[in-house]
Amino acid sequence: MQGPGDHPAHPRDVHPSFHGSFDWHSCLEMHWVLVRLHQSDLDVPRGGIEALLDERLAPEAVAVEAAYCAENPHHSRPYGQAWALWLAHDAAGSRWADALAPLARTAAANFTAWLPKLTYPVRQGMHGNTAFALSRILPYAEANDPALRQLVVDTALRMFASDKAYPADYEPSGFDFLSPALCEAELMASVLPDFPAWLAEFLPEAAFTPAHVSDSTDGLIAHLHGLNLSRAWGLRRIASALPPDDARVEPLLESAKRHAEAALSEVSGSDFAVEHWLAVYALLLLDVR
Repeated sequence: MQGPGDHPAHPRDVHPSFHGSFDWHSCLEMHWVLVRLHQSDLDVPRGGIEALLDERLAPEAVAVEAAYCAENPHHSRPYGQAWALWLAHDAAGSRWADALAPLARTAAANFTAWLPKLTYPVRQGMHGNTAFALSRILPYAEANDPALRQLVVDTALRMFASDKAYPADYEPSGFDFLSPALCEAELMASVLPDFPAWLAEFLPEAAFTPAHVSDSTDGLIAHLHGLNLSRAWGLRRIASALPPDDARVEPLLESAKRHAEAALSEVSGSDFAVEHWLAVYALLLLDVR
């Protein structure tokens, strides 16, 4: 938008692929949900999923999205563009992979230019969280972009390797849908060869209690449903990165179960403030393939 009256009338005019789920990053997330469900062995309406993805992920539509991100490299960075890479990674081998490739390359180039400038990590529990973004970028980079992979690993080590005694009792903040502590630990599980020892110093006591959500119709308070699910996912991921006989595994899995039970019922049949995005964290938790 350059001046009054020149903004397109409809979001789909600017974002022909990713519109209709409140905001751009939520649309990317929900397209990822559809791709993951399509890949799973669950009883899902595959014909409907394919028809929608064929329309939204048509090459000409995704090309518009890629051009927009090239012209606006700060757009939805890091969260949305990291999800673009995660979507492209999980769509590899599908009939939509080639169409998504230009958007993924653009997002990868944007991160390659931006990460060296990021002097400090963003440790909030919302979209700006650096550790979560790096974790979403890493699988795509490992498969497609060795230089970006090395940059992600170097950035993670630079920002987080020396962290100790994280004050987890200070979490959550009122609008969190991510746990800064668990996002960091989940990322480091992928990049540190001696993750169990690092975790012992970073989170010597990881006692998390499911967050209470007082109003699911409030778009920001409702983030706490996502916090419960993303915590459950992070706790499971961390447990899986420890030796099976590690004494921390069972408490981590028990905590993950409590957090999941607090939020899974909200994934469908709840308010739009929750429904337009929460399924993504349910699938991360359940690891549906």
